[in-house]
Amino acid sequence: MKDVLTGSFAPRDYDRRPLQRMRVVNWNIERGLQLPAILDFLESQNADLLILQEVDLNARRTGRLNVAEEIARRLQMNYVFGREFEELTQGSRTSPAYHGQATLSRYRLMNPRVIRFRHQSTFWRPRWFLPRTEPFQERIGGRIALVADFAHGEKRLTVYNLHLESRGNSDLRQAQLEEVLLDAAKFTPQSPVLVAGDLNFDASSALGVGAIQRLDFRSAIKLPSPHTTPARWWFQRPRSIDWAFLSGPIEAARGLVHGDIHASDHYPMSFTITFS
Repeated sequence: MKDVLTGSFAPRDYDRRPLQRMRVVNWNIERGLQLPAILDFLESQNADLLILQEVDLNARRTGRLNVAEEIARRLQMNYVFGREFEELTQGSRTSPAYHGQATLSRYRLMNPRVIRFRHQSTFWRPRWFLPRTEPFQERIGGRIALVADFAHGEKRLTVYNLHLESRGNSDLRQAQLEEVLLDAAKFTPQSPVLVAGDLNFDASSALGVGAIQRLDFRSAIKLPSPHTTPARWWFQRPRSIDWAFLSGPIEAARGLVHGDIHASDHYPMSFTITFS
């Protein structure tokens, strides 16, 4: 299977409509397990750009659906899907299941590609002594950033959709983030760039701020961000691990973490981009 899948469900006349502001939603949708509720929220947001992590494709737990395509069809959007892992406990040899990131837009998405991080955790690696059952989540592949160019008329935006490693230390996540920032550094200061996703660490900490600010990225949500995951058990604290940063001649406003939405183990975040 290719690392990137694409689909087009947006009406053709969207490319002819004026675009002054762009509404964006960034969300780890927890595989799409609560897809009807996820669709209801996304439809209510009337967003132009969706940046989604933990998206299933042909997995048993989500009814063998192509979750990205289901969302794109319902909301009449174009999509690109980046394959992160093959989920060995969710498919079969003849019908494999995958897990990854999806970026969706009402407008054109061009030049999709995947950055498969050089630094990876070995936690998910299949081991001969472990049974292939769901609790062990054995996988083939590795964490990625899905990159795509948003285009409408003369407006351009390069979008990095990240899912950094959850089963590793801060040094590993820092190394993965540095790979993305190094790739983004090739763009000129006049080129709008958006880096968003599930970073699995608090980017308002000294660890994240240093790397982000070095390339003149600004948070789309005020720092420090409200927490983006709930406390599901008495010993678990809420965390601020989902982020969006932008650079170049664009500005973000109306940033919000939707803490009342419980269709995933992460809260969605939304904001509006204005092109300068």
